[in-house]
Amino acid sequence: MSTQNYDYIIVGAGSAGCVLANRLSADPSNKVLLLETGGSDKSIFIKMPTALSIPMNTDKYAWQFHTEPEPYLDNRQMHCPRGKVLGGSSSINGMVYVRGHAKDFDEWQQHGAEGWDYQACLPYFKRAESFYLGGDSYRGDNGPLGVNNGNEMANPLYKAFIKAGQQAGYAHTDDYNGAQQEGFGPMHMTVKNGVRSSASREYLDPVKSRKNLTVVTGALAEKVLLEGKKATGVEFSLSGTKQQAFATKDVILSAGPIGSPHILQLSGIGDKEALAKAGVEVKHHLPGVGKNLQDHLEFYFQYKCKQPITLNGKLGLISKGLIGARWLLNRSGLGATNHFESCAFIRSKPGVEWPDIQYHFLPAAIRYDGKSAFDGHGFQVHVGHNKPKSRGEVTIKSADPRVAPKIQFNYLQHKDDIEGFRACVRLTREIIEQNAFDAYRDDEIQPGKNVQSDEEIDAFVRQAVESAYHPSCSCKMGEDEMAVVNSQTQVHGIEGLRVVDSSIFPTVPNGNLNAPTIMVAEKAADLILGKPLLTASSADVAMEKQWQSTQRSSEI
Repeated sequence: MSTQNYDYIIVGAGSAGCVLANRLSADPSNKVLLLETGGSDKSIFIKMPTALSIPMNTDKYAWQFHTEPEPYLDNRQMHCPRGKVLGGSSSINGMVYVRGHAKDFDEWQQHGAEGWDYQACLPYFKRAESFYLGGDSYRGDNGPLGVNNGNEMANPLYKAFIKAGQQAGYAHTDDYNGAQQEGFGPMHMTVKNGVRSSASREYLDPVKSRKNLTVVTGALAEKVLLEGKKATGVEFSLSGTKQQAFATKDVILSAGPIGSPHILQLSGIGDKEALAKAGVEVKHHLPGVGKNLQDHLEFYFQYKCKQPITLNGKLGLISKGLIGARWLLNRSGLGATNHFESCAFIRSKPGVEWPDIQYHFLPAAIRYDGKSAFDGHGFQVHVGHNKPKSRGEVTIKSADPRVAPKIQFNYLQHKDDIEGFRACVRLTREIIEQNAFDAYRDDEIQPGKNVQSDEEIDAFVRQAVESAYHPSCSCKMGEDEMAVVNSQTQVHGIEGLRVVDSSIFPTVPNGNLNAPTIMVAEKAADLILGKPLLTASSADVAMEKQWQSTQRSSEI
């Protein structure tokens, strides 16, 4: 068994791990090891934005996890892919760039994550990005991540969706990542010069040559090494051989919302009863490990389209070949976008203070696996109730690190989540029926006009919803008895051990999770290095003043 010594060991070269590897190794006196189970992210299918469904469904690039039968979804087992490649889930995701609402981060602080309110987090969002329209009080213009709008909503259906939202009485927002999330407007994606702007490409690639940074791929982390209540290193397997690496400062788990709690449990850190049941020696009873698991669900609201202008007309081999050829030649055209170019964030009912429903509009009627919903042209809007109250857990099943943990989200366990999806169906139908869509809208494909009553909607949702692939919160940050890390990202009760990824979110934000995960890592890097934190922002946040009495407003 070979051993090595470092200052910092980072487990997982995903969205957070790549950020940490970059920032921690910027000081040449810090010797940093980055461990990743997967391998290279140089595949054309990872780089090309329009090919997003391929890496997500490829074993080489993703852990193909599945949940236990979900009792409130007719016992369906849900797909839960996680990145297993340099860049992690930022190399397999849909590239949608959403920070979340300002109140989501204020909510974190209310849950005990001191110093993680919106004003404190905003400077780290800005540090991470280069926004294609330039920087301001809300947006960054000199960060690693490229953020743009794809093809500038060239397809008229994108703007029809925004106009329909305004006709239905909702506000317009020029920048949902700026002062005002609520409303309808253009959507942003992590794409730079026509190529996926992943954490690996933007944070790791530029610094791989640093002599003080070692990146090891094909390494399966098996456990954190402990001496009493102090983390001293990591045991991992590489090409079938067990190896150990030791850290003089910190071991940092950035293995994601499934991997990080699982590694803690494999190391004997977690709920003592669950550990004993799996045959793992209890080193530190920490009952919150794996608990508080949250995710977003969504379904596709689909319509046939009267005009032959949708992506359904681009699914043939010749069309795909032409799209690919143009992208290969100059990184432009339909290959250079994820096709989610307009969106919306609305509130499900009066009395909801900030948006809890999210829309991604797509000028096609098609599944994530690339299969068309029907023969002909169509369009769809992905919709989900994004502030769920249902909670699940990640639980170790075996002391063997190669045995996947039990994953149970308990989707739609809470009645408010069920009511939220009823609102999704009724409000979406009303929006698409506005006259902005009259020239395009044909028959409703899904859910179908026969789905009207609460009971019919509930039955449809149980069968149609899919994960939006946003698992999080399974090692939550805070100070209560179920918290796993403190506000410094340190594991409670264990010296020299941190968790930095989306598992430490106390609650799931209203939006996609890659942007906040990268933000968390940016701020955590300063905490780990003991640097002064960036000065908190004083930028205003636009809120609906009559939120207690109205569900929508055309002006905020």
